[in-house]
Amino acid sequence: MSRDDPIDRSGLRDRYWETTPLDRMTQREWEALCDGCGKCCLNKLEDEETGEVALTRVACRLFDDTTCKCAQYPIRQQFVPECITLRPQEIDRHLYWLPQTCAYRLRHEGRPLYDWHPLISGNADSVHDAGVSMLSRTVPEYEIDEDDWEDHIIEEPL
Repeated sequence: MSRDDPIDRSGLRDRYWETTPLDRMTQREWEALCDGCGKCCLNKLEDEETGEVALTRVACRLFDDTTCKCAQYPIRQQFVPECITLRPQEIDRHLYWLPQTCAYRLRHEGRPLYDWHPLISGNADSVHDAGVSMLSRTVPEYEIDEDDWEDHIIEEPL
């Protein structure tokens, strides 16, 4: 089943992510770098002693796991004030919790994108077909008590 790509990837410079530093990308290029996996919308647990971060399959209340998209992306902070807007100039602050497969993390570290990334494959579903997205794998945070989130830790990378 093919889904429409909710991220506008049309008319972008060919393989721009390989030659353009993150902080020099246009807003459209930056947004298109997102692979649509949905992992950034998962609640995370951080070990206070080690700083290690674990992903859980407990998703933000705005996450739609049938599309791997935020139901209110443009206005999400009105509903979830703590939601982070990832920006190139602040990526160092957030690197520790970004998923291992995240394109922003990969490019920041000078590593290539995976061939399942929609910018490489040309197909928005390739991230789901590769089994690295959270499509149909989450539980909404309003169904799970926060004390029970550790029962829903997932191993990275998927």
